[in-house]
Amino acid sequence: MRPAQRDRHNTLALRQQLIGSACKLFFSHDPVKIVKAKGQYMYDEKGRQYLDCINNVAHVGHCHPDVVKAAHEQNQVLNTNSRYLHDNLVDYAKRLSDTLPEKLCTFYFLNSGSEANDLALRMARQYTKHEDVIVLDHAYHGHLTSLIDISPYKFRNLEGQKEWVHVAPVPDTYRGLYREDHEDSVTAYANEVKTIIEQAHKKGRKIAAFFAESLPSVGGQIIPPAGYFQKVAEHVHKAGGVFIADEIQVGFGRVGTHFWAFQLQGEDFIPDIVTMGKPIGNGHPLACVATTKEIADTFAATGVEYFNTFGGNPVSCAIGLAVLDVIEKEHLQAHAMEVGNFLMKLFKELKIKHPIIGDVRGSGLFIGVDLIKDQAERTPATAEAEHLITRLKEEYILLSTDGPGRNVLKFKPPMCFNMEDAKFVVDTIDKLLTDMEEGQLNQDKTSTCST
Repeated sequence: MRPAQRDRHNTLALRQQLIGSACKLFFSHDPVKIVKAKGQYMYDEKGRQYLDCINNVAHVGHCHPDVVKAAHEQNQVLNTNSRYLHDNLVDYAKRLSDTLPEKLCTFYFLNSGSEANDLALRMARQYTKHEDVIVLDHAYHGHLTSLIDISPYKFRNLEGQKEWVHVAPVPDTYRGLYREDHEDSVTAYANEVKTIIEQAHKKGRKIAAFFAESLPSVGGQIIPPAGYFQKVAEHVHKAGGVFIADEIQVGFGRVGTHFWAFQLQGEDFIPDIVTMGKPIGNGHPLACVATTKEIADTFAATGVEYFNTFGGNPVSCAIGLAVLDVIEKEHLQAHAMEVGNFLMKLFKELKIKHPIIGDVRGSGLFIGVDLIKDQAERTPATAEAEHLITRLKEEYILLSTDGPGRNVLKFKPPMCFNMEDAKFVVDTIDKLLTDMEEGQLNQDKTSTCST
């Protein structure tokens, strides 16, 4: 029998007693206790409704009835490992293949994005017989040891960079190495990768893979300039490596114009391996690796089987199918484009009014609002961003920050996020930024008078 619901303070005390302190909470100074969620809304123990602007795991909406029903119905019949024949596995693989370029035709199912990225790394090394990996600065690809090693966001605070890891600059045209005024930022950023490859070869090292999120998220909600991946892939393939596109944060129609974020680069770009997670199961542990038959055959040629006990089980695949059905039935890809464009428009209008907003970038319902201290240097407004996030929580809006300076407001809400939600968020941010500016003005006046 489950105990009666505790109050928030008792729950927090038990968490601090029983759960590892490295497992952080949102708003750790005053955490929210969430007991229920539906669509794009979450509810605390007192029934207060919060607008969820960041939960890209609940892709089609928290507790979507079609997804819940699919899980319940399959759970009542069978849930077992994938060593038995079952239609759900092949039906789901077929549905996923219909969304991808034809050559990405072989699938492996797993339980998490970290597992998917680890498998992709193994495949790349087996296929190329090389070891080294090129990643983007500030990248995060998962919590397994193999992935911490290729995640600058993590390894810079731990044991540092391994000899076989090479870090390329993020193709950020706002605050990166080559900015919007550069005559050819695409080639310039791609040439940074080319230089890394050349330097590695001089040391006798060989490149297995270029590993990148299709849209760098932890790096600051970055939109790489179109054509960058094509040029990078050319350099990587010439060096005998493969291109791995991490779609764990940004796939399944989130970018609006396309089903996969890597497709923003153009029809002529096709990765060698694509990894999926988070939104794929709408909160259920499900992930996938898609690759070419050639890479899959090389991976199998070792004679060592790949077996994931519950990856691709009937319940997971039933849920995956339901998520695809909802995306299609509710036209969520088109919805993401329409609402995302509206949200971007509102923020760009807000940018004119509030100089703290340095840049607004995004695609569909993947949007970053870059807060700065000054227009010339574009210094990250880290403290201001943190204050804004805290105040938004008090207005029942859940948002968070990303980027090296923790100053980029990141929007990756459930795909049912609508026009009214967008206007509510922007109107609230407008009010809070006005309050912050007036508070700073009064502080400056007081400081001037005292001197």
